[in-house]
Amino acid sequence: MKVLVVGSGGREHAICTAICKSQRLTKLYCAPGNAGIAQLAECVPIKVMEFDKIAEFAVSEAIDLVVVAPDDPLAAGLVDVLNEKGIRAFGPKKNAAILEGSKAFSKDLMKKYGIPTAAYENFDDADAALKYLENCSYPIVLKADGLALGKGVLICNTHDEAVEGVKEIMQDKKFGDSGNRMVVEEFMTGREVSVLSFCDGTTIRIMTSAQDHKRAKDGDQGLNTGGMGTFSPSPFYTKEIDEICKKEIYQKTVDAMAAENRPFKGVIFFGLMLTKDGPKVLEYNARFGDPEAQVVLPRMKNDILGIFDACIDGTLDQIELQFENNAAVCVVLASDGYPVSYEKGFEIKGLEAFDGKDDYFCFHAGSKLEDGKIVTNGGRVLGITAKGADLKEARKKAYEATEWVTFDNKYMRHDIGKAIDEV
Repeated sequence: MKVLVVGSGGREHAICTAICKSQRLTKLYCAPGNAGIAQLAECVPIKVMEFDKIAEFAVSEAIDLVVVAPDDPLAAGLVDVLNEKGIRAFGPKKNAAILEGSKAFSKDLMKKYGIPTAAYENFDDADAALKYLENCSYPIVLKADGLALGKGVLICNTHDEAVEGVKEIMQDKKFGDSGNRMVVEEFMTGREVSVLSFCDGTTIRIMTSAQDHKRAKDGDQGLNTGGMGTFSPSPFYTKEIDEICKKEIYQKTVDAMAAENRPFKGVIFFGLMLTKDGPKVLEYNARFGDPEAQVVLPRMKNDILGIFDACIDGTLDQIELQFENNAAVCVVLASDGYPVSYEKGFEIKGLEAFDGKDDYFCFHAGSKLEDGKIVTNGGRVLGITAKGADLKEARKKAYEATEWVTFDNKYMRHDIGKAIDEV
């Protein structure tokens, strides 16, 4: 089976690693990939939004399956383009990827179908939003409607902060056209948990839980990032919560999308808040999370290509997901200054330390090969993941492994998974 993965980050490296375990794989390509992925796949210099080139490559190489991993090409309809050319593709079509592509759509969907979420209002006029904010209680959350690399969410503690937030999102267009529309949302408190799932339009299969750390600095300080680390499973996601979510959130979401004539085939990422009133949906993503994929996929026992096929063919009801009875922790090594400004092009040393170690993974997020050396090429550079018998062991091993790798301006949080000490 010849497979093409679209994307270039740590998530895609984790997906490629999982695909390489399949006995069905004969050849793996990645567009555009990175220096780490290049050790598993043949990287082709095609960008994720170059739809015609991706389709042409898939046809010319007789690709059996294209896995579309990032949010932008999914929201823009790459799966539709591939299907029109007769190419099998894993991921939601454009009309289903709107679940992530528009926060206003997803909030309205949850309201219509009784899926628990925070109270909210949608605005496409800045003045109307400002007037509404005059009578709100604080803190409050402002969300750019469209895709914003995981950074289009502002938590405003005061009215003045909210006014500035409206200016940032809707008037200054900090997040581009994603801020043409904005969601103003009630601030929820509780534990955040991420739950990934596979869907075939009708059936949903839940993966193991995870917990992300979005803020740039220790103690959840600093700016929102694409994610500075994660762990799996979450000890706060109990069997009782799982049962509630299965009844009130997961299947309801799949059924709602089907009822809207937008059948969802692919991965739904449920961002949950475990509130005192029960679990509620913070957000949906229409793909594997990053860095959640880096701790969930290494623990999955199933042949991932078989699952991809089942999602496409509508036979997911015949598959039971299986995960190792252990834990995983991922610590992101970033370029100092991320997510604002940072230098890149520094040589990464020590990568060979991961060779032959089954419980350790070094997922490349922002790297490239330059003059025979692997150098930094992004804000998030590597995701250092380790598996252990439990979360504490996995955390200890992951932090030990972060010391194996060096590069100038290396930066990381030192408290990833610290919450597990409270359990």
